[in-house]
Amino acid sequence: MSAIKPVTYLTEEESMFRDLITEFANEQIKPHVMEMDQKAEFKPELVSQFFDLGLMGIDIPEEYGGTGGNFFMSILAIEALARVDASAAIYVDVQNTLVNNAFQKWGSEEMKKRFLPQLAESKIGAYALSEPSSGSDAFGLKTRAVDKGDHYALTGNKLWITNAAEADIFLVFANVDPEKGYKGITAFVVERDFDGFTIGKKEDKLGIRASSTCELIFNDCPVPKENVLGEVGKGYKSAIETLNEGRIGIGAQMIGIMQGALDAGMQYAKERQQFGKTIAEFQGIQFQIAEAATLLEASRRLVYNAARMKDNGDDFVVEAAMAKLFSSINAEKVTSRMIEIFGGYGFTKDFPVEKFYRDAKIGQIYEGTSNMQMATIAKYLLRG
Repeated sequence: MSAIKPVTYLTEEESMFRDLITEFANEQIKPHVMEMDQKAEFKPELVSQFFDLGLMGIDIPEEYGGTGGNFFMSILAIEALARVDASAAIYVDVQNTLVNNAFQKWGSEEMKKRFLPQLAESKIGAYALSEPSSGSDAFGLKTRAVDKGDHYALTGNKLWITNAAEADIFLVFANVDPEKGYKGITAFVVERDFDGFTIGKKEDKLGIRASSTCELIFNDCPVPKENVLGEVGKGYKSAIETLNEGRIGIGAQMIGIMQGALDAGMQYAKERQQFGKTIAEFQGIQFQIAEAATLLEASRRLVYNAARMKDNGDDFVVEAAMAKLFSSINAEKVTSRMIEIFGGYGFTKDFPVEKFYRDAKIGQIYEGTSNMQMATIAKYLLRG
């Protein structure tokens, strides 16, 4: 365990919740982390445990089958899981901060009653916005939805879709009227067994390997009109607002990764001996640990603050962008420093720090690159 004192800005209930998830992660997930990473497969029984523990519907109201928690509790769970395995954290992250949030904010009452209990109890959700030619330019998407009277027909491809191999419910963004540009973008709920919908190639990734990332292929896929999430032509708005929340989730992943790497680095420093004493006794190592701990704590406060603002109903766009930007940059720095503390051993797969390093890199890329976060921050600040 870390030698850093617990943060003082959590309530006793929140601290207990985070500790319970940390204990679960250490006991149930940690023994399988390296095997899952090597095989690029997440154990299905662990996902079942996520549902059993209520982790897949943390802030879904109890009336819809959820645990009735809040967004901040989702962030604590993501952080605690990422401390052991970022791939595990991603299941809980995407489900809570993107999919569940989108249904709660934009879904009709009928849609909430239909899908939220499934998402809370047994079915994994995925969020499908990115395309081969549409990454940072998220609204340059080419997937088309044609109005067929009683349904829409979706045609196109989605790329880099997290948890796609295991998901049953997909939030898919397509354009119903390309001549209107982004104002034609609409959100659709696509279920796995729909005709004309297939899961494509699973990517072979640098990090978060146990989490699936796949292509989605739509070939004249019929989607009932009651599966439109929100208003037709307003999908761009729901996408932007949902991603703002998702960025806080990415920040939580990054602080969890940093904490896990720092824990490992400090433990090793207290055991490894050189020149007749532990390397933890050398000032050079102490300075690296001190800097890493400071970067982690600063990142954590940004992430927690953004999550609190979201729950309070405040405008948190800038704070979410700052949290993701700062924590993802620092995650790469901290995990790199911990590899250096391990020396040659840190460069091997026999110790956990190389995986933390690989897992950290994606934080600066998905759900908005670091450049896009800086653009968002600057735009809002310059507007006053």
